[in-house]
Amino acid sequence: MIYWFMKYIAIGPLVKAIFRPWVVGRQHVPVTGAAIMASNHLSFSDSIFLPLMLDRKMSFLAKSDYFTGKGLKGWATRMFMKGTGQLPIDRSGGKASEASLNTGLGVLGRGDLLGIYPEGTRSPDGTLYRGRTGIARMALEAKVPVIPVVMVDTDVAMPTGQRIPNIMRVGIVIGEPLDFSRYAGMENDRYILRSVTDEIMVALQRLGEQRYEDVYASTVKERLASQAS
Repeated sequence: MIYWFMKYIAIGPLVKAIFRPWVVGRQHVPVTGAAIMASNHLSFSDSIFLPLMLDRKMSFLAKSDYFTGKGLKGWATRMFMKGTGQLPIDRSGGKASEASLNTGLGVLGRGDLLGIYPEGTRSPDGTLYRGRTGIARMALEAKVPVIPVVMVDTDVAMPTGQRIPNIMRVGIVIGEPLDFSRYAGMENDRYILRSVTDEIMVALQRLGEQRYEDVYASTVKERLASQAS
């Protein structure tokens, strides 16, 4: 109920009126059935624009910190995240990673769309970085297609650390679904998982023509943080 209210009455119409997002390739999103929407990640606002611009319900896996805030601000953030289809996950690794996988598989098991950022975190500089293999494991276990999505200029509209967005148009480019059914039953083979993940990243790079660097975005962020300290 919260999701539909926020998407069609509260947030959705306002976002569309102010930012006038454009979408290319909407026909590649299946009308029914589960699929993974694999997106590059430039801004916090990616998780807002993409679900609001699709005709179907879509859920993103979001870090649990957004759901545990205290006071009025914490409540407002929590309601906003739920209203835009976000699901809380623990990113600390180990058993938490397994729980995150199960949460995503639950969404796909219901026949819904699941949004995942293969890079695992926002790009610190607009470069497309190496993908994490969790998306491949999820796609193979759920036996669903992966649809590459490129967000355009969301980092300009809402740069990291900026609370008030810049009013401008942003874009979404949706590519053709990727079929990995040829790897059925191989979801525990780490070489297959890396191959599938790399194929997804190649599709994203070609679709958005971003500069690609074969290193994890989290590693780059750690490097930048150490240089700044």
